[in-house]
Amino acid sequence: MNMKTSKQISAVAVALLALGLSACGNVSRNVAKDGANAQQLVWPNPNDVTPMHRGGTFPELAALRQVHAGLDKQQISQLIGWPHFVEGVWGVREWNYVFSFREADSGQVTVCQFKILFDEDKLARSFYWKPEECSRYMNPPPPPPVAKSPRQETTLSTDALFAFDRYSLEDITNGGRSQLNALAASLLEQKDRIAHIGVLGYTDRLGSDAYNQMLSQRRAQTVAKYLAAKGVPDLLISAEGRGKADPVVQCADQKRSKLIDCLAPNRRVVVRVDSRSD
Repeated sequence: MNMKTSKQISAVAVALLALGLSACGNVSRNVAKDGANAQQLVWPNPNDVTPMHRGGTFPELAALRQVHAGLDKQQISQLIGWPHFVEGVWGVREWNYVFSFREADSGQVTVCQFKILFDEDKLARSFYWKPEECSRYMNPPPPPPVAKSPRQETTLSTDALFAFDRYSLEDITNGGRSQLNALAASLLEQKDRIAHIGVLGYTDRLGSDAYNQMLSQRRAQTVAKYLAAKGVPDLLISAEGRGKADPVVQCADQKRSKLIDCLAPNRRVVVRVDSRSD
């Protein structure tokens, strides 16, 4: 062991001995028996820390955030070290620290004081910061914001797109062509970011399942062909008929004309656009 190492060990031993022997009492006035508070909180001068803690230490945030009520002094010391002042260790019910924190955004260092009060069984019960805003370092970082879904969805009424009970390109109404032209233009603007375009056709519950499946499939295919004809890459597009599945509204039985009107939202084509993740 070289002389420098020997001196360092001696300095640590002397400091620990001083802490153990100098149980001179609490800094604060009349710490409650249950450690929940004190009649008067008193903060030691930061310049009075022991030499090894001069300027404060940088605690590991993960360890600091594990400090909680009910831990004994040994457990506290394993997480954040022994107290930074010569106030005693075993015979007192208050520990004080000076911690330094480097701000992630600016790189500046914030210096805070941290105080723990113990109950008569020497278990940690209450915690204090100076300034109080430093308590934020005890809080875990907020969860990352939920990423917005890369999926965009456009719903088109088939009553507006097609003539009644029709599905071919020639059956698309003038209003339907205007809607599809606008949609195609929007897709072309973002085509380099698009991973997939799903065209889903739906019908209402009137009619047989087989017929509704066929009608919804052909309408979805027609919309997909129209978009491709406008320049949207057809390799990105898929078409699927879902018949009467996933109804938007439920309508009670009534006169047929009124029932048809009520079920109109279910007769639709949904265009789902998934963006690339890269």
